[in-house]
Amino acid sequence: MGKVPPAFSESARRRVFGRRLGRPLHGQRQDAIENLLPVLTLREEDLKQYGSLVPSVLFKNDKDCVLEIGFGNGEHLKAMMEARPDRTYIGAEPFINGMSAFLKSIKDMNHDNIRVWMDDAVMLCRSIKSESLSAIYILNPDPWPKKKHHKRRIVRAETLIEYHRILKPGGDFIMATDVDDLAEWMVTETMNHGGFEWQAKNAKDWQTMPEGWHITTRYAAKGEKAGRRQSYLLFKKSSLLT
Repeated sequence: MGKVPPAFSESARRRVFGRRLGRPLHGQRQDAIENLLPVLTLREEDLKQYGSLVPSVLFKNDKDCVLEIGFGNGEHLKAMMEARPDRTYIGAEPFINGMSAFLKSIKDMNHDNIRVWMDDAVMLCRSIKSESLSAIYILNPDPWPKKKHHKRRIVRAETLIEYHRILKPGGDFIMATDVDDLAEWMVTETMNHGGFEWQAKNAKDWQTMPEGWHITTRYAAKGEKAGRRQSYLLFKKSSLLT
């Protein structure tokens, strides 16, 4: 077994809200965590939270870099890797079960364009150099429905400062959720930031899956089967804050 990834550290467990491990890992999932995660994980010493992590140096190329925050089992992230191999990708997912499922699914793929972080995504964003990313995806994040827990939502005033900083001018900020209250929250918080332009012109734009959407994840499909409507919230970083 390789070096224990930073996400297993005691400090990491204190940093990340929620349940880290569900079902025990076995077989290929366990193998992926023990052998592939140490190879693909970002180094904790590179995440100093003062904007020094440069994706072009990390991947040793100048390809567009995309970040997906909270990728679940990684279906969408894998689909992006397959559809756009001309890009590089960083995926953040704090839950061991989700990370193991993703790593298992890509074990036979090229790994030159993917790095992962099984820890606090905000810590990662604070460490990335300004104007480094072409796109950020946040799909079906935890809604934290109780009002006292809204400060834990991954899209809020504090985190939007970082998302805006690390996106290139004109970069895509793409969110999705099947929780109506959370959709309203994310739109309001993002618009209040003042540095993003909502691409929707009417309700149909955010109620319809955008052209070129990479995949419907199992989570999203389950929600649709249960009668929940998916909202697709597409923003672009504007050049100036309003």
